[in-house]
Amino acid sequence: MKPDELARNYDRVANDWEAHMQGSTYGLSFVSRAISYCTNKFYALDVGCGSGGRIVDRVVKAGFQLEGIDISAKMLEIARAKHPGVSFHRVDITAWKHNHRYDLIVAWDSIFHLPMSLLGPTVEKLCDMLAPGGILLYTFGDAVGDHVGEMYGETFGYGAIGTAENLGIIAAAGCICRHLEMDQFPEKHVVVIVEKAGAANKL
Repeated sequence: MKPDELARNYDRVANDWEAHMQGSTYGLSFVSRAISYCTNKFYALDVGCGSGGRIVDRVVKAGFQLEGIDISAKMLEIARAKHPGVSFHRVDITAWKHNHRYDLIVAWDSIFHLPMSLLGPTVEKLCDMLAPGGILLYTFGDAVGDHVGEMYGETFGYGAIGTAENLGIIAAAGCICRHLEMDQFPEKHVVVIVEKAGAANKL
């Protein structure tokens, strides 16, 4: 699925998504775990931040200067209204130009919308964007291939390269797996937390 088509579909479901996520704690235990691994808490990036909410709140509360990126204009409209102190950008992660390295990157249920051909390079990019000692939290499917699914009556594309290839890419990018969990078994939903090798930056 092309980015503009994915963006339009998320625009159409944004209000339903926002209503559904009210009061949700989905994924927050992993976000808190990732934050606890961070040596520095300066810059953070939320990839596929959607309409904001729980993850943005948790990261900001931890003291990070957060940026959020998403391709849905409607999702970002909602996020900006809820979090006026956060910088949000409408951009695809594959086109994102970062100005500095991040101490924390969260990509919760977002990059798995990319086709499998782009997943490897995107995971490499996320690892490269980390500061030394930085932490990356992201989710993926323990499968291989592209498929489509439906949410709120709209179609969404998904890609997967499997656990073994994800771990190989992480290691090749100079990162270390700190936590991996299939958190929705028997569904093939995997959560991984990785750390960029090297001493964390000190001020």
